[in-house]
Amino acid sequence: MILRQKIYPPRSLSSCVASRLFFAKGSKTIYMNAKVKSTLVYGGSVAVGLVSGFFGGGGGMLCVPLLQFRGLDAKRAHATALLVILPICIASSIVYIVNGYFDGTAVLCACIGVVAGGAVGAAALDKLNGATISVIFALLMMAIGLKLVIA
Repeated sequence: MILRQKIYPPRSLSSCVASRLFFAKGSKTIYMNAKVKSTLVYGGSVAVGLVSGFFGGGGGMLCVPLLQFRGLDAKRAHATALLVILPICIASSIVYIVNGYFDGTAVLCACIGVVAGGAVGAAALDKLNGATISVIFALLMMAIGLKLVIA
């Protein structure tokens, strides 16, 4: 017996199953074989690890849509991505420290802002609805991408 799950891709990209990784809602129903879905999820997980390890971070940008594809709502996907990325960050950090890519002063300065910003961000996540969170996330990804292209 083949297990099937309903997937709701966006109207304009309804023929592309992979588009479901990046769009949370849509109008048409298509069906995906459970094996195909598992392959996409595990392959996406490997991609999250590779991106985080290679760039020293950024896997969360891939992890959030992957978790939403898996069925989590926006709030749960963002919160869960933090815990998913933690072991990747620890492993990557060890490799970077061993290879001499570590600046203790920069880490201490950044940690102060990161802890404060993380507390404010977690409180905001609790107060905002899922659609607003998704829009903010998309705008942030576009702004970062534009900065990287321009810089």
